[in-house]
Amino acid sequence: METIFDQNTRDKIIARINTLTESNAAQWGKMDIRQMLAHCTMYEEMLQGKRKFKRIFLGRLFGKVAMKDIIGDARPVKRNLPTIPELKVFPPGINFAAEKKKWIALLEAYTNFGNMDSEHAFFGKITNQQIGYLSYKHADHHLRQFNS
Repeated sequence: METIFDQNTRDKIIARINTLTESNAAQWGKMDIRQMLAHCTMYEEMLQGKRKFKRIFLGRLFGKVAMKDIIGDARPVKRNLPTIPELKVFPPGINFAAEKKKWIALLEAYTNFGNMDSEHAFFGKITNQQIGYLSYKHADHHLRQFNS
């Protein structure tokens, strides 16, 4: 299973991000390219403990089972899965280039990552190993969504 903590994997994800242009159109879902970038930066901030979101009710019921399903499966994340509500709130006027740089900087921060106090809004408390898998799978999902 690929993890964002692996330098080679991280470099490949960053290279894919660098291929994105403002004209990339979504293959599925409702977000445009700018919203996807903002969504991914907020997600990384959550994984790194820099942004906290309230745990959602369904996550309390099904989070542990869903975590095993996502992490235990080498296949990419399925299309059109529901999104945590707070990760769908986008600021107006998202700057494409700035948001792309912010996402890359957050991914590069995994080089020296040592946070053991992260909580996912759906899955709850997560380990560093789970963060590595989730970060990779989430980034890969959205890059595939925008053909990168």
